[in-house]
Amino acid sequence: MMEVEKVIIVEGRSDKKQIEMLIKEPVEILCTNGTISLAKLDELVDTLYDKDVYVLVDADEAGEKLRKQFRKEFPQAEHLYIDKSYREVATAPKQHLASVLLGADIDVYTEYLR
Repeated sequence: MMEVEKVIIVEGRSDKKQIEMLIKEPVEILCTNGTISLAKLDELVDTLYDKDVYVLVDADEAGEKLRKQFRKEFPQAEHLYIDKSYREVATAPKQHLASVLLGADIDVYTEYLR
């Protein structure tokens, strides 16, 4: 079995569902379910240290808080941003999300890029 090298961290299940649809390569998608405790974050960091980690969270206060935590605890993670006008990953247009992911070198289904 091929080990997954890329991990995308999202906030909620609906975010995960939305992104899963778009991605063509094996990527692990982890949900923080909103806030994340320091202990949980440390645990996560231990399992992610050798992977390419992307943080894709909502463009709101909660999302920013989460980003701040990850910047501090896991500085090597790459942060992906959706357009602020969409606010939430779960409700952002698939086309927009696909191009954000593609920009991070994550393989997406091309029909979402039209």
